[in-house]
Amino acid sequence: MGLDGLGSSSYGPEAALTILIPLGAAGLTYLGPVMGCIIALLAILYFSYRQTLAAYPTSGGAYAVAKENLGEYPSLLTASALMIDYVLNVAVGVSAGVGALVSAVPDLHPYILPLCLAIVAFVTIANLRGTGEAGWLFALPTYVFIACFLGVIGYGLFRIVTEGDPQPVVTPPALAAPAGAAGLWLLMHAFASGCTAMTGVEAVSNGVSSFREPVIKNAYMTLTIIVVVLGLLLAGIATLATSFDIGAMDQTRDGYQSVLSQLLGAVTGYNGFYYVAMTSLLCILCLSANTSFVGFPRICRMIAADGYLPKAFAQPGRRLVFTAGILFLSALACLLLVAFGGITEKLIPLFAIGAFLTFTVSQTGMVVHWRRQEKKRPGKLTMNAVGAVATGIALVVIMLAKFTEGAWITLIAVPLTIGVLKAVKNYYNSLDKELRQPGPIELDEVEPPTVLVVMEEWNRLSERAVKFALTISPDVVAVHLVRLGGPEADEGEKALRDQWCRDVEEPAAAKGLQPPRLMLIPAPYRELHEPLLRLIEKLDADAPERHVAVLIPQTVKEKWWQNILHMNRGGRLRAQLLKFGGPRLTVVTVPWRLSREGKPSA
Repeated sequence: MGLDGLGSSSYGPEAALTILIPLGAAGLTYLGPVMGCIIALLAILYFSYRQTLAAYPTSGGAYAVAKENLGEYPSLLTASALMIDYVLNVAVGVSAGVGALVSAVPDLHPYILPLCLAIVAFVTIANLRGTGEAGWLFALPTYVFIACFLGVIGYGLFRIVTEGDPQPVVTPPALAAPAGAAGLWLLMHAFASGCTAMTGVEAVSNGVSSFREPVIKNAYMTLTIIVVVLGLLLAGIATLATSFDIGAMDQTRDGYQSVLSQLLGAVTGYNGFYYVAMTSLLCILCLSANTSFVGFPRICRMIAADGYLPKAFAQPGRRLVFTAGILFLSALACLLLVAFGGITEKLIPLFAIGAFLTFTVSQTGMVVHWRRQEKKRPGKLTMNAVGAVATGIALVVIMLAKFTEGAWITLIAVPLTIGVLKAVKNYYNSLDKELRQPGPIELDEVEPPTVLVVMEEWNRLSERAVKFALTISPDVVAVHLVRLGGPEADEGEKALRDQWCRDVEEPAAAKGLQPPRLMLIPAPYRELHEPLLRLIEKLDADAPERHVAVLIPQTVKEKWWQNILHMNRGGRLRAQLLKFGGPRLTVVTVPWRLSREGKPSA
C-alpha cells in the first residue's frame, strides 16, 4: 500500500522544481519552504486518517464515508474523483518510471510512449491473472528503494555536515539565469505541483479490509511507516537539491535527467549503486500503478453494487479479479498516456485535484460522523475538521494554480462522470419498476403459440427445429424465404414443396399429428426480418390471443475459421427480431454444433 505514496516522492519535488525553473538557482531557496508546507499538510492528513481508520475499521474508503454521512451526490463526487485519481495515478506513475529509465539509459529516450504502454500492458496482464501470491514481487523493490534513497539522503546530509559546502561527484546541469521574480502566485503554483507527492496517503483507508487481525493496529502501523518515510524522503530531497544545485529538466528533450537521477549522481556518482537505486525507483514507480489496479476495481465494485455502474464491474472473473474494472482502467490510462505523449510534467496538472477533492470530502464526512455520535468526541471532530479545512484550502490553491495548465479537464471530467453514474442508476431504477413483482401468476393466456420455423433448406438442422417445434405446439409453420440470392435464384421451389410433403407432412399425419405447413415468402430486398415481421403482424391480427414463437436453426462454430465460412444469417435475424418484434413474440435458437453432432455415437 505504500507503493503509490512512496513513489510520488520522486515526481512531487520534481513537479515543484519544474515550476521554479524561471527563478534559476534562486528557485532552490524556495524549495525548502514549499516542501515544508507540504510536509505539514501531510502530518495533518496522517492524524486525520487515523481517525477514519478508527471509525471505519472494515471500510474506511472516502466513498463509504461520504455515502454514510453526506448523502448521494457527495458520495458520487467522491466516487468520480477517486476513479479519475486512480486512472491518473497509473499514467503518472508509469510515465515517471519511464522517466527514471531514460535518465539511466538515455538511448531509450525516443521510446518513452511505447515503453509506457508496454508497462501498462504488463501490469494489466499480471492483475488479470491475479497477484495475491506475488507480495514479494512488490515488497522487494519497495525495501530496496527505501534503503537506497534513505541511505543516499543520509550520506548526503553527512557530507553537508562534514564538508560544509560539498562538491558533487557528478556536476548537475547548470541552472538557467533567473527570468523573473518569486511572486506569491508562482509559489502557490509550486505548492500545487508539489502536492502530488501526497496522492497515495488514502490507500490504507481504502484497503483497510485487507489487513489481518489486529486490523486497526496493523493499519496504524502501515500508515505511520508510509507517512514517516514519505516525509523523510521529501525533506531529504529538498535539502540535497538545494545543497547540490539540482533543478528540474525538460523531459521532452534529449539528455533528460530526473531530479533523483541527478541527486544520486551528485552524492555518489554513476556507479553500481546508482543503477541499483534507479532500478528500484523504476520498479516502485511502475508497480505503484498496481495500487490503482487493486483500488479502482474495488471502488467500481462498490459503486456497481449500489447501481451506479454496469453490473459487470461487480462481477469477479475466473481468477476472482474484477476483470471489467481492470480493463477499463488500463484503457483509460493508455488513452491518457497517448494524449500527453507519456510526459509526466503534462500529466501532473490533472493529478492532484482528484486526490485532494477526495481528501476534503472524506474529512468533511468524518466531521459529520463525529457530530452524530451519542458520545461526543470533540478532539476527534476537531482533528478531522482541521483536515477538511486544510485540504480544502489546498484544493482551492491547486484548482486556481493549475486551471489553465489542464486542471480544467479534471473539473469537467468529474461532473461528467457524476452524470454518467446518475444515468446508469436511473436506467436500473426504471428497469426495476418495469420488471417489478407481478403478483399471482395470470393463467388466462396459456394457449400453445403459433411456431414459425425459419428454414433455409430441408436438412438435419431443419429437421431438429421442426421436431422441437412439435413439442411446443401443434400449429407449426416452416417459413422459407425465397429470392435471397436474387431474382435468378428462384429455382427449386416445387422440388422443396414435394420434398416437404413427402418427408414431413405424410410422416406427421401417419403419427396422428397435425402436419406442419410450409410457407414460401419472397424477400426481394434480401432482408430476412422484414418479411417475417409482416407475417407475425398478420398472425397477431388474426389471433390476438395467441403468442408467436420463432425458431431459428443455427450452427454453433467451434473453430475460429468456421465463422469466416458462414454468413451468420441466423444471428443477424435473431438480433433484428428481438429489436423490432412485439411483446407477444418469443425467439428461440435451435443449435447444431459443428464437428460433433454429425459424428456417429460409439
